[in-house]
Amino acid sequence: MAFKPNYNFQKNERNRAKALKKQEKLRRKQAARGDDAAADPETDAEAGAGATADAAAPADKAPGDA
Repeated sequence: MAFKPNYNFQKNERNRAKALKKQEKLRRKQAARGDDAAADPETDAEAGAGATADAAAPADKAPGDA
């Protein structure tokens, strides 16, 4: 046997390719629909999550302090 197979690496490569294919399909579907606002849902989710987390808990006060 020339090498020891790395099954996790192969599985990760398949999953990565599958995710890319799904993203491309979603982009094509949104482009056909003309939906420009939801072009990249990942960046929208990250931006929204960061803003709400900062507003909910100020850095200088602990959650239990009044």
